[in-house]
Amino acid sequence: MTKINVVLADDHTVVRQGLRALLDAEPDINVVGEADSGRQAVQLATTLHPDVVVMDIAMPLLNGLESTRQISKQVPSSRVLILSSYSDDEYVHQSTEAGAAGYLLKQSAATDLVNAIREIHKGKSCFSPAISKRLMEQYRQTLLNGVLVTKRIGVLTSREREVLQLIAEGKLNKQIAGELNLSIKTVEKHRQALMNKLGIHEIAGLTRYAIAKGIVADSKPVS
Repeated sequence: MTKINVVLADDHTVVRQGLRALLDAEPDINVVGEADSGRQAVQLATTLHPDVVVMDIAMPLLNGLESTRQISKQVPSSRVLILSSYSDDEYVHQSTEAGAAGYLLKQSAATDLVNAIREIHKGKSCFSPAISKRLMEQYRQTLLNGVLVTKRIGVLTSREREVLQLIAEGKLNKQIAGELNLSIKTVEKHRQALMNKLGIHEIAGLTRYAIAKGIVADSKPVS
């Protein structure tokens, strides 16, 4: 039997342990790695080339949305399934735009996750029923209105989104430079560029924007 290789990405150890126990019980699924940050998830994906990455959204340093975007670009053979406590439309839209193949709520039944992994491995998409219903309604409204709404976050580069998250997490330019392995001058350029693009020039405003767009979480449930 050819097994589906899976990487689990969640910053809560107890959640990863529970997911691993669940998936290890399935004869056709093999957990090949665990990540406690989005950056580590990208590193594991590029190294292990798993079939599916089960990804939480709210993680430090590099959130699940940006790591999904990077994995989709760097390892297109690895498909990302978002597993999150958040059902907000903004998170769902940002995830699908980043390249996620599915979005499940952590409140979903265990069987939903197992089935979603199998469906995504087959090349299909999979969403929690409540999310699917909302997506279909929004798509219908889009067709009726004949317009697509462009979000300002789309104008930021991948690096600018990384810098934005770290700014919103309270990191100073020197700390951001160390985290991203960049010079302080380069960080300052990215910082100024994203401020100009967003039209926001104070830290509090950037933080509010990052929270509103799902780049960082205002408060994260443990479950």
